[in-house]
Amino acid sequence: MHVLVTGGAGFIGSHYVRRLLDGRSDLAVDRVTVLDKLTYAGNRANLAPVAGHPALRFVAGDIADPVLVPELLSGVDAVVNFAAETHVDRSISSSAEFVTTNVLGTHNLLEAALRSGVSRFVQVSTDEVYGSIDAGSWTEEWPLAPNSPYAAAKAGADLLVRSYYRTHGLNVGITRCSNNYGPYQHPEKVIPLFVTTLLRGGTVPLYGDGLHVRDWLHVDDHCRGIDLVLAKGEPGEVYNIGGGRELTNRELTQLVLDACGADWSSVRPVTDRKGHDRRYSLDYGKVRALGYRPQVPFEDGLADTIAWYRKNVSWWEPQTTATV
Repeated sequence: MHVLVTGGAGFIGSHYVRRLLDGRSDLAVDRVTVLDKLTYAGNRANLAPVAGHPALRFVAGDIADPVLVPELLSGVDAVVNFAAETHVDRSISSSAEFVTTNVLGTHNLLEAALRSGVSRFVQVSTDEVYGSIDAGSWTEEWPLAPNSPYAAAKAGADLLVRSYYRTHGLNVGITRCSNNYGPYQHPEKVIPLFVTTLLRGGTVPLYGDGLHVRDWLHVDDHCRGIDLVLAKGEPGEVYNIGGGRELTNRELTQLVLDACGADWSSVRPVTDRKGHDRRYSLDYGKVRALGYRPQVPFEDGLADTIAWYRKNVSWWEPQTTATV
């Protein structure tokens, strides 16, 4: 199987590519093409562990390119679309690029996939498209109610993907994940931001009262779930992928402080983010029916992630100037 992985030099996409090529994936893949625009969040170094693999081809380019994308899709069996602008704070200050990449770029991919006869298209999305939930957990049938420009752009892309199944019969699947963490995550995101800041002796920001709740999912568990959806998912269906560990931001902060040998004197309160969702929680029983189970306990995954950042200062230090 020849797989095109868009956004394959980003955090989650590069992890997925490494799994495909280093033997951890159960998929029978003999060729992987990575398409990545190499924005600030895309990094060729993320693919260094598999850079010399004979099955890997890397192409620097944009999913919105109407000439390049159809060329790359010739002979491709499956597309897994990770390519997206993803940082909520950046979408609040400037949202145009989120619409361009997340909506128009996805549309370009869908059109090219349809014309090229691609057998399977998996759209990697986010639980943020559901909005915020006070109690209980979202099922895949929950109405979409995004509260940030980022989430709205991802919701728009999801609806486009669904429409290409309903209208054209394109074999699509949509995954919606909870908050990811793990190695190679850009230091603008909360866990690597906190870890790299504390390692440098700085203070970390805590929004509002710190009681916002997120479900935490190790990137390897997420990619395992995507594999299952690609291989076994029903055409046109949505699959939530969760980690099963909900924490308030204060609880998460305490765990990171303890692991980094710091205390609350290293935390500074900041004004809450505009439109900040209070709680995310996914019901992921549907993907469990395909065989999915989170395998990385949060404490173990967090410890391994922090150890990775300690050992790889040369990877993250040049990127800290790009954090928000």
